[in-house]
Order: sequence, then C-alpha cells, then structure tokens
Amino acid sequence: MTKMRRTFVKAAGAAACAAITMGLSALPAFAGDVTLRMHQFLPAQANVPKNILDVWADKIEAESEGRIEIQRFPSMQLGGTPPQLIDQAIDGVADIVWTVAGYTPGRFPRAEVFELPFTMTSAEAVSRAYWQLAEETMMDADFKQLKVLGLWVHGPGLIHSKKPIESVSDLNGIKLRAPTRVTTQLFGSMGATSVGMPVPAVPEALSKGVIDATVIPWEVTGALKVNELVGNHTTFGDETLYTTTFIFAMNKDRWNALPDDLKAVIDANSGLEFSGFAGKQMQSDDAGPAKAAKDRGNNIITLSEAAVDEWKAAAQPTTEAWIAEMDGKGLDGTGLRTRALELIAENSEN
Repeated sequence: MTKMRRTFVKAAGAAACAAITMGLSALPAFAGDVTLRMHQFLPAQANVPKNILDVWADKIEAESEGRIEIQRFPSMQLGGTPPQLIDQAIDGVADIVWTVAGYTPGRFPRAEVFELPFTMTSAEAVSRAYWQLAEETMMDADFKQLKVLGLWVHGPGLIHSKKPIESVSDLNGIKLRAPTRVTTQLFGSMGATSVGMPVPAVPEALSKGVIDATVIPWEVTGALKVNELVGNHTTFGDETLYTTTFIFAMNKDRWNALPDDLKAVIDANSGLEFSGFAGKQMQSDDAGPAKAAKDRGNNIITLSEAAVDEWKAAAQPTTEAWIAEMDGKGLDGTGLRTRALELIAENSEN
C-alpha cells in the first residue's frame, strides 16, 4: 500500500468514526437518558407538589420505564422569583414549570375569564372547561411559546383576615393580598388596598403587618401556616368569590427533541383528564386545612345568601369592565365569557 493510500484510508476511517459518533448522538434517548427539571414555587410538602405534580412525575417515570427522570425543584430552588417561571420554561432555564397565570399580569388574558368573580362552580368542572377553551382559543395565541401539559384552577377562594369581614364595607382600609390582575381590580373596587404578591410571600407579609388579609383557597393555608397568623375566614356558602388559573407547561425545544414514544407517554398523562384531576385534587385538599382552622378555634364566617348577593352586586362591575377591556383589545370578551360559562355548565352536568 502506497503512503498516499495509507493516508487516505486513515482519513476515511477517522471520518467514519466521527460520522458514527454524530449519528449516535442524534438517535433518540434510551434508558435513563432524558432528565427533565421541574420547577415550582411551593415547598415540596405542600399539597400541589405532593398530590399533583409528584403524582404526575412518578407516572411519567414509571410509564417510560425509567427512560425519563423528572428532577423536582420546589420553592424556586433553580433561582428567580415565581413571576419568572413562565420565562424560565420558554428560555429553558427549567424544562417544566408550574405557575400562576396571573403572576405575569395581562400576559394570558383569555385565561382570566375563569378568574372573574362568582364564575366557578367546582374546580374539576372549571379546570376541564379551562383546558377546552384553551384548545379552542389559547394554544396558538396565549400559549404559543409553550408545550402546555395541564391547566387548572383551585377550589373556592376565600378571605382570611385579622379582623372579621362580612359585608363589602368591611374591606374599607384593609390591606389585602390578591393573587391576580382580576382579583386586584375586584378588591380595589370594593374598597380594599389590593397588594399583589406571590403566595410564598404571604406569611411574612401577614406577620409584619404589610397586609391585613389575604385571599387564597383553604388547601394552601396549611403549608403557609395562615391559620396561625389570622383568626377569621370568610366563606361564601355554595358560591365561589373567585379562583386562580394555573399553568403547567414544558419548554418547546425540549419537547420537540424527545422521541415520539416518550412524547406519547407525556401526552397520555397530560391534557383534559389531567387538568380535571388536578382541579378536583386541589379542591379536595381544602378539607384538611379548613378542619384545622375550625379545630384551632378560628372564626369561620359563612355568609348568608342575602350577604352573598351584596358581594355579587359589588363584583359585577369587575366582570363588565373585563369584558369591555377584552372587546376593546379585539379578544372578544363577550364571546369568551359566554363560551366559558357554556363549558363550565357542560362539565358541571357530567
């Protein structure tokens, strides 16, 4: 073999090895090779991580036969603040996030339709309606930068306060934490000084007197020890003052890089049924903390039907203003409201 031929053979061999290496790196991931980082704002022992997110992650790991590993990062352990979670998912800082839609005010306007006062019936029905309306109007608009895995709401939102709150006038001068743009406008219109903040900041804000009251569902009061920081809880009978919309979503590039069979595993555990499950679970998790507040001797205020009617009348301008605002932006607030109520009614019957 001539020197030139030996040089050619060596070069060809090196090129072949490089091609094989590149080819292998482009192949779908196999056992234990896909690691997804799931980031969210609550402690690991809180109800949503424990009873929803971990349940979902465990199923993904089991049904992928270990080919997908979900690393769980509670309490913002990957850094940043809760309002930054959505951009962390878009930018790839995290692969999967769970967050409150309203932590980035105005960014997901169509989702706000479910946060309007006295709209929710049950968390399961409204969560299913939320997913269905998102498929009709939001996936290619509000959520176009994300691979959405689940959309849901929590159980009945209520007022937790240092002083008893029964009538709308009791809100005058109260510094009240509100979770979203809609609720901030709602309580501001009723006379409270609305203070927007992510839910992890609530305990310190209550203890330091930054706020006098907060609106959250029962289920998270245990993790935040709210029952120890306030003595009054205002409930609205069979009606729901408000709820909050959540987003559980994945980085699109990370999703697109998965092989089809692993995408199928994730899809099988996401979507409409998972959203309904998550909403139902959040509402069922209200029972324990509600009982704990009662056992503690806290004042549980259950408003009469007449009292609730007063709150409904005071809340109606917030709904009307939202519809007009969305109509003005070309987002058909009237149609969104009508369709949301139709879907809630359909899912409430099932």
